Amino acid sequence: MNIDPIAGYLGAEVTGIDLSAPIDGDTAAALRRLLGEYLVLVLPGQSLDIPALKRATRVFGDILTVPYVAGSDQDPEVIAVLKEADECDIEVFGGDWHSDFSFLDEPPGGSLLQSVEVPPYGGDTLWSSQTGAYDRLPKDLKAVVEGRLAVHLGAPYGKKHAPPKDMAVSRSIKMNRGDESADRPRLHPIVRTHPESGRKALFVNPTYTVAIDGLPEDESRDVLARLMKHCLRPDFTMRHRWRPGDLCIWDNRMTMHYAINDYDGHRRLMYRTTFAGERPR
Repeated sequence: MNIDPIAGYLGAEVTGIDLSAPIDGDTAAALRRLLGEYLVLVLPGQSLDIPALKRATRVFGDILTVPYVAGSDQDPEVIAVLKEADECDIEVFGGDWHSDFSFLDEPPGGSLLQSVEVPPYGGDTLWSSQTGAYDRLPKDLKAVVEGRLAVHLGAPYGKKHAPPKDMAVSRSIKMNRGDESADRPRLHPIVRTHPESGRKALFVNPTYTVAIDGLPEDESRDVLARLMKHCLRPDFTMRHRWRPGDLCIWDNRMTMHYAINDYDGHRRLMYRTTFAGERPR
């Protein structure tokens, strides 16, 4: 394998490996180690079919069938992340900063995204290192959040705070809205520890984190606003411009990500799998 770092706090391009073939134990261990170190891996030219994509996913954990989002016609464990060329001026899947399904009791450990068809420009993905954000957290803010829990809510899928009914969304990705199960708040540590690497990261995000447990509402709002501003500083980010056949693997525990929606008039198709995580600690 050849490893080329992409940005200062996260990301590495990995070449010299073919994941379409069976993955031996040494290669699997190396990939897990690299993901723990770089948090996002970019493997160009993989063009994995669905069985190979699922095989690569199992390197990192059991495949998780995520709730609230329908699987593809080919396989319920694989999401077809599709936006057709005529789907313009709509909200897209993943189109805001988030950590996937952080409102679940056991949020995902991470995901793999295989590009199939990409626009001639646009449709990039951003990631932000929350280990970097934690390491550079101002001391006064660190003193406030250490040992505290944040409240996570699946509002985009729930009933109480559902998006407006007239909001334009993709017809190509079927999401379950108005589900009362997503309205149940979950408490997770603001600072979580990776179960394998032991690295610490902030675990809050603008999409699903709604409050800090135990703080008055105004103080909670102010602290969260400071945290979000800090977490999403450009210093901690990397940006990937997709090419056909690219495979990206990321750690959902230690990062946030954002799907940029700037390619109206062009078709974009990716296949995504997710591997299981654990209750944040």
